[in-house]
Amino acid sequence: MADVSAKLVKELRDKTGAGMMDCKKALAETKGDVAKAIEWLRKKGIASAEKKSGRVAAEGAIGSYIHTGARVGVLLELNCETDFVARGDLFQGLLKDVAMQVAACPNVEYVTTAQIPDNVVEQEKLIEMGRDDLAGKPDQMKAKIVEGRIGKRLKELALMEQPFIRDSSMTVEQLVKQVAGQIGENIQVRRFTRYTLGEGIQIDQPDFATEVASMSGN
Repeated sequence: MADVSAKLVKELRDKTGAGMMDCKKALAETKGDVAKAIEWLRKKGIASAEKKSGRVAAEGAIGSYIHTGARVGVLLELNCETDFVARGDLFQGLLKDVAMQVAACPNVEYVTTAQIPDNVVEQEKLIEMGRDDLAGKPDQMKAKIVEGRIGKRLKELALMEQPFIRDSSMTVEQLVKQVAGQIGENIQVRRFTRYTLGEGIQIDQPDFATEVASMSGN
């Protein structure tokens, strides 16, 4: 992504209400041309989606996705404002795409980074602070490195931060905003559950050495 000044990003945010990262991407795609960036955001439906994000989304649907071979399955709740929209093709297509995304991302555990509990964040910090490559570094430098790594790690756990599997040029968050802009309603991914066949089941592994010894003794 090309470097874009903070001043330009703020100007675009003030004019469109779009998020900072969306504004940066729009400006990078249009070589810093604010007018073209506004048009880019409108085409993607992002600007209008941001304006609707505060509205209550209590309708929607629960969708499922079963991966080929039936070894991975997902249940996902996607919310919108009206039952009419929830039954539409655009909404149902988004529901399927996001559920498929969850199936493809075994490390994802939360919808957004904001949902990650403080104790999980602190645990990740402890792990990073204990890395061998940080030994001997000044505390200020160490804290900065850890902060960067933690930010990256938390994004790995959040569904909305993932590159969309059908188009890696956008994140899942940008995909949801794009569809919300096209539909004209606030759309929110509320929650999901990912099932993996056999997960958590303890399987007794045969002790081959003991087995061979007992057979040789017969």
